[in-house]
Amino acid sequence: MTSSVLNSSAKKANISGRGGATSSLAPKKPKEVPPPPQAGAFKSRKIDRGTEFRRFYDRGDLPLCVDFQGATRKVAWKVDVEKLDYHHYLPIFFDGLRELDEPYRFLADQGTDDLLERGGSKILPVIPQLIIPIKTALNTRDPEVICVMLKKLQKLVVSGEMIGEALVPYYRQILPVFNMFKNKRVNTGDKIDYSQRKRGNLSDLIEETLELFEINGGEDAFINIKYMIPTYESVVLN
Repeated sequence: MTSSVLNSSAKKANISGRGGATSSLAPKKPKEVPPPPQAGAFKSRKIDRGTEFRRFYDRGDLPLCVDFQGATRKVAWKVDVEKLDYHHYLPIFFDGLRELDEPYRFLADQGTDDLLERGGSKILPVIPQLIIPIKTALNTRDPEVICVMLKKLQKLVVSGEMIGEALVPYYRQILPVFNMFKNKRVNTGDKIDYSQRKRGNLSDLIEETLELFEINGGEDAFINIKYMIPTYESVVLN
């Protein structure tokens, strides 16, 4: 009888006890709230190395190679550029403009210049086929790739008659990235910005390209540029 009473009292003591817990009057530390994740709008996307240009060059289907003359590199064409099928080759070269590895980068860059300089009336019918490689390169959001594509767009728009006007219907596909980076300037502080000499300032190149689009795009160019990039000011109307 006595042992049962002791056991029941011990159970009550265990239930009502604090179990060695302690308390403090000090204010509790606030919980650390993680910062919101970055949207990454300006972050470079992963560049796909499997370009059509690389694939065609590796299997020997492109009629050009690198010609080393002393310390300089040049493009050696195996055929007359004017006789090339522009519907086939020009989109491939534009696709190679997002290459960062050599010799693909050099050949695509110089080869595109040669095709645009000598293409003449062959370029205009190919414009619809160029939109996808142009958009793909711009959507990498890699400043280096975008700068290369902007310079080629400047040459493209003045490479023949009506090309500027033919690009107007595709502004909605190629201008969104322009709008993102238009006002993104590099703050170098008191350092020298060598990109100005090499025409590698992204904001300036975008402004130059938009001006060429408006000048060569006909009467509908400005209103379509303004729709996609509200901060753009006309160089023709002003």
